Amino acid sequence: MSPSDRRANRDRNGFTAVLGLLLLAACASATPSGAATQAPPAPPTGLHDAQFAEYSPLAATSELVRRMLSPLAAEAISRDMARRGEALKERAVDLTRETFALYVPRVSPPRGYGVLVFVPPWPDARLPPEWALVLDRFGVIFVSAAGSGNDANVVGRRAPLAVLAAANVAMRYRIDADRVFVGGFSGGSRVALRLALDYPDVFHGAFLNAGSDAIGGPSMPLPSPDLLARFQKTTRLFLATGDEDSVSMLLDTGTVSSLHRLCVSNVKDITIARTGHAVATPDVLATGLAYLAGTPSGADAAGACRQAVARQVADGVQATERALAEPDRNVARKAVLALDRRFGGLVGAEIIGMADRCRCDLLHEAAITPDNSPR
Repeated sequence: MSPSDRRANRDRNGFTAVLGLLLLAACASATPSGAATQAPPAPPTGLHDAQFAEYSPLAATSELVRRMLSPLAAEAISRDMARRGEALKERAVDLTRETFALYVPRVSPPRGYGVLVFVPPWPDARLPPEWALVLDRFGVIFVSAAGSGNDANVVGRRAPLAVLAAANVAMRYRIDADRVFVGGFSGGSRVALRLALDYPDVFHGAFLNAGSDAIGGPSMPLPSPDLLARFQKTTRLFLATGDEDSVSMLLDTGTVSSLHRLCVSNVKDITIARTGHAVATPDVLATGLAYLAGTPSGADAAGACRQAVARQVADGVQATERALAEPDRNVARKAVLALDRRFGGLVGAEIIGMADRCRCDLLHEAAITPDNSPR
């Protein structure tokens, strides 16, 4: 089976994995409430296993669903849970059972440490070879969750672990909030881009190594207008892929094109010579961290682009309304589904009313198709 065929299978099965995990969480016993637990003292510098104790509302299941799924997919989950008489468990992961690889440079920069939350494709938590010297040079803390590889669910596990890692590191150390980045390799890189898109208030840059997806499609739904605007204006993206990694190179081309179409100008895309599908070398990491630490530019110039996107959304809504007036329900079904997949959160709750007016079981179909678990 080709890589594209495998990705297509995951696309079709994405929502099933998300819903199954969320339903299991809903049926599990709730975590006792009460006063927040006290975080342990900051551990010594260097690389070691770490455990965290603090939860963040940004990693709550309802917040993950709101930010990361299209409106129709999120509504499908909500209605399915209501039909079952169940509620989502807000803590998708139990931190008492989780471990993280944590590397802390020995010297804190004057403005505080930077942070790189790394999403791996492999199941264990580790620091890529020879990255430590670069992290020391830039004063960047590295943190990566165990059990967060390509076999783990994105919305139910990989995303909350990354958000919680960033929150807990910020509680333990003095952090430069402008240098909190998310990154990853291969399938983890694709998840990192999705986190950067959906959590621009947490991650101000993304180090994308040999893996990406076009934004504004089934595998990368667009978030709400306020989140997209913040992503456009303040997030910097660094893509690095080997010139012999043809699949990832092709994906990067589509990703960069989609970013430009959606008015994201702070993007640097490099090709690593004589390299296949491999983790970035220390030199490439250094180049990426230097770029991500720069000041975002082009926000004013992108104003006309953002207005053009707003007109496209409005035109899409009008076209869908016309399709809903057609007697052929199949025409209406295709139009509503296409609007949800293309613009997602930019349309918002209005599209749920369209799906109800369609009367064609559209919520189920919309929920199954998007890739809610990119690998």
